[in-house]
Formats: sequence, structure tokens, C-alpha cells
Amino acid sequence: MGFPDRVERTVELAHPPGKVWAALTTPEGLAAWFGQEAAIELRPGGPARMSWSDGHTVDLRVERVEEPSVFGFTWPVFGMPEGDPRRTYVEFTLEPAGAGTRLTVIETGFAQLPDDHHRKAYDAHTEGWASELGELAGHLDAA
Repeated sequence: MGFPDRVERTVELAHPPGKVWAALTTPEGLAAWFGQEAAIELRPGGPARMSWSDGHTVDLRVERVEEPSVFGFTWPVFGMPEGDPRRTYVEFTLEPAGAGTRLTVIETGFAQLPDDHHRKAYDAHTEGWASELGELAGHLDAA
């Protein structure tokens, strides 16, 4: 059975690419909209970590950095057992759009999951990106 492998969302933000880039790639920026605490070494192969107030922590690996237009990382798949080596790849693409930025996020790698985990992970990430991008827009508008 073929599974969807890709979640894609695009939002128009009324802020220049440099400001959006900082929100995506700095500890302060990430902690303001994506988690409560963040750490990141912004280089290919660099580690990153996100933590939330409920105690949940996720480790990421920076894969791609092309300032100010492309940022990508891998992270564990939601719902998979602790220590499972499978990861998905998340890539943000920033394009100038008038005075603002068109931000596209694409997450791939869901087709590698077993039947009993695919739908849960895919749906969680589809809903999650819609929510998180809303939080990013709210953070940028308030800043």
C-alpha cells in the first residue's frame, strides 16, 4: 500500500526574510514559537534540541543551511518507539514576497513507516505544522 510521504504548507508572512530566518534558526527565535527552550548549532551536521514545559524534548540534526533562504533538519518520527532510527526531513524555504516572505515547509519520510504508525504520525505532523506556522506568524506579528 502506498502512503503519503510529504506534508507541505505555505504561508505568507508580513515580515522580511531576515526576520523570518532568525525565528527559524536561532535559539531565541525557536523558543518563542516552536518550544519553550531551544539550542542549535547552525551548521550542517549541527545538533539542535527543542524542549517544552510538559517535559517533552526532541533532538534534531541540522542538515541544510543556506542563509537566508533554506534551512533543513531531521528529527524523530512522532509516535515511534524511543530510539527508533527512522527520522523525517523538514525543510523551510523562504522567498521574498513583496515586503514580506513566502515560507514553505515540507516534511518528508513518512512512507518509511510501518502501517500501524504511518497514519498517526502523518496526521499528527500535518496538524502540527498548521498549528506551529500559526504560532510563528503570531510571534512575528507580536515582535
